[in-house]
Amino acid sequence: MSESAQPVDTGYQALRLEREGAIDWLCLHRPDRLNAMDRRMCEELQDYFGALSTRHATRVVVLRGAGRAFCSGYDLKAAQEVTAGPVRGLRAQRQASEIILRMRRCPQPIVCLLHGAATGGGLALALAADVRIAAPSARMNVAMVRVGLTGCDVGISYFLPRAVGASVAAELMLTGRFIDADRALRIGLVSDVVPEERLPPPGRPLAPGRRAPPRGPRPRRGDAGPLAARAPPDQGGPEPRARRGQPRDGDRPRGPRSDPGRLCRLLRRGHRGLPRAAAPRLPRRLTRAGARGRAHIHLTQEGLP
Repeated sequence: MSESAQPVDTGYQALRLEREGAIDWLCLHRPDRLNAMDRRMCEELQDYFGALSTRHATRVVVLRGAGRAFCSGYDLKAAQEVTAGPVRGLRAQRQASEIILRMRRCPQPIVCLLHGAATGGGLALALAADVRIAAPSARMNVAMVRVGLTGCDVGISYFLPRAVGASVAAELMLTGRFIDADRALRIGLVSDVVPEERLPPPGRPLAPGRRAPPRGPRPRRGDAGPLAARAPPDQGGPEPRARRGQPRDGDRPRGPRSDPGRLCRLLRRGHRGLPRAAAPRLPRRLTRAGARGRAHIHLTQEGLP
């Protein structure tokens, strides 16, 4: 952080929020418990990330931990509700998993700064972020399997294979083995490893004074780049795909679908005059409706080929 970051009075007890222009610095603040998650912290994280969708002045969120660790997972001393029976236990698990859902739903990108322990629920918070930067002291593992729980809690089984691949994810979820920052960098779990004293500056997205990234939906896995970056067909780029229902160059007419007028006449008379080969290729806006024992096909104006 820089000296220009200003504390924000939110009323939170387990979190500290500071604002630097369009950047929110959100700090997990239970250093005496290595920032372990309890009910209060879960409620405050839900409240913060749930309100981001309407907080248009915030463009980037940087998530970090106070003290010697980022987050050591769920506080076992505050886990009475988890072990209080099936109903209350499922409600407590839902309270933690709802944080991950709200982190992924908010439109702002989230940068996570890792140091010390990032285990269990702390690893889940890091995986839900968009960018992860670690200090050499960072150590991560799926801690749930070491206390008799499953390694699939709070979204870990969804995000971890997508971050490091199925084989490494299975190893970590089945064994609970710790990995250090160097291995996390090699397998792609973090973007960079920097000394702990220089950790905040790399976490500042685009640096202060520069243009913040635009708000909008996050890119999905496998999405292509912007259209402007694609080469035109005459320069080796992909050929544009023909629209559904339009014949390609050199294709022969195939029945009534190649003649919109004939197709409309057949549809007005009913489906009996429509060849079977044309039925599966009807426009998407064609809907079937039963009336007086006879199937009629209604064609909307937008569904015309």
